[in-house]
Amino acid sequence: MVSFGWRVITLRSRGNDKTDMSLPLESSRLILRPFQDSDLESFLTYRNDPEVARYQSWSVPYPRESGVQFVNLIQMTNPVSQGEWYQVAVELKSTREMIGDVAFCTLISDERQALIGYSLARPYWHQGCAFEAVSTLLGYLFEERDLHRVIAECDVDNVASWKLLEKLGFRREAHLVENVYFKGRYGSEYHYAMLAREWRKSS
Repeated sequence: MVSFGWRVITLRSRGNDKTDMSLPLESSRLILRPFQDSDLESFLTYRNDPEVARYQSWSVPYPRESGVQFVNLIQMTNPVSQGEWYQVAVELKSTREMIGDVAFCTLISDERQALIGYSLARPYWHQGCAFEAVSTLLGYLFEERDLHRVIAECDVDNVASWKLLEKLGFRREAHLVENVYFKGRYGSEYHYAMLAREWRKSS
């Protein structure tokens, strides 16, 4: 389970009038870019994979209509916002295929703190792609957005996710026991965070 939710609505600009995320972002193997119409089939494929959906907020089957609506809406959003999630497509350079997405949500209470989330198509698990994508997103958040603190939350049973966070340098700050009712059961969560100075020290 994840406690971040993927909501897409019209975003509000921050007080500094910065209205555009500096996309695309690039790493050695990946491009982080805005969603486009051609992403729909890849998006539907991993959203309809029960293993990908297991700890995520959506359920399988994930309707095609929901995918069309998502892709249309995300293309009309402004990524600079407080209190709403913004998702970025992850493209593999070698094939130009969209293989997942990363997301962030700046807190309403503090524009220099944000939650992050991520989803990756199963054929690309265990290849370092999630690490590379999230690391690239963190670079943007800490360097371009000048965030002070980034937060991530995951189900305690989602071992791959919390191991990824720890590999990235996140600190485990809390273990909440059966704190959320999710997909028919009460589950427990780990809460992680990283400060800008910790990111800069490790990067």
